[in-house]
Amino acid sequence: MAEEVGFVRAGVGVQWFPGHMHATVKALRERLKAIDVVIELLDARAPGSSANPLLAELIGARPVLKLLNKDDLADPQRTAQWLAHYEAQPNTRALAWRASTPGAAHRLVPLCRQLAPHRGGMVKPLRVLVAGIPNVGKSTLINALVGRRAAKAADEPGVTRQEQRFVLADDVYLVDTPGLLWPKILAPESGDCLAALGSVGRNAYDEEAVALALLSWLQCDYPQAVLDRYRLGIDVAALAAMPTEALLAAIGRRRGALLPGGRIDSHKAAEVVLGDFRGGALGRITLETPQRFAAWMQAAQAAEAERQAARAARRRPRSESPPAAPPPDTTA
Repeated sequence: MAEEVGFVRAGVGVQWFPGHMHATVKALRERLKAIDVVIELLDARAPGSSANPLLAELIGARPVLKLLNKDDLADPQRTAQWLAHYEAQPNTRALAWRASTPGAAHRLVPLCRQLAPHRGGMVKPLRVLVAGIPNVGKSTLINALVGRRAAKAADEPGVTRQEQRFVLADDVYLVDTPGLLWPKILAPESGDCLAALGSVGRNAYDEEAVALALLSWLQCDYPQAVLDRYRLGIDVAALAAMPTEALLAAIGRRRGALLPGGRIDSHKAAEVVLGDFRGGALGRITLETPQRFAAWMQAAQAAEAERQAARAARRRPRSESPPAAPPPDTTA
């Protein structure tokens, strides 16, 4: 059975890092030695949470083209904030992306050439690698670039398990890799975002707890979207004051998620909310801004530092304990 590492938050247990990922990391580290530009595919609804910190470590100083995928499902104002955030980084270009836009794929190769102007021609072909977490849309991107159904696409994490190579032009090669996870999610809010997006397997988290986390964000940032979708018969102020458990129950009642005796089927109600979010029925929604994500990470890093310090203190041998304070001088 694959070894897995998870995190727990508000009842959410996301089994996150399957054992085969260790081999994927090793293979990617070796492959990157011969790569000129990395196309990193992010989910525009949660760009920070869907960016792999392990990938950033492996890429190093190589040029990166960040594609905010599914931008038709994301808040355009927040997408603009993320694009500006990434464009301010060195050796980085950023682009809002949707595979359905006619001609969108043709924009990517010129951008890659700009990022690696020293590469090109048959002697020094441009070598591009596309990377991203599972279910972020890499296969759809590759199919758009290649112009045919070259990669298997599915709405389920973990479909691509083997490296694939494609020719985009006479002097441009594209390498696809399996969706890459990372060993530990530092910010628990990021775990909720990834589960809400469907970037982890359905059996890896508690759908009700994730739906409650999602609803808490929607109450704060997109209350009108909730009211328009579910017709709850209340105003924005009442929605903001409603406990998320009560909101989930109200949605379940409205959508017929009922058990015998008229009790609310909270699991079914959670599936409704998550399905509406993922499919765009709630409108164009982005769960994080660069500032919000930075605050999550800052708090998570501080908490992790405290945990590491406490663990080190527990493991310190008694011989390394600080010496006892000398007794007070009573000779005076």
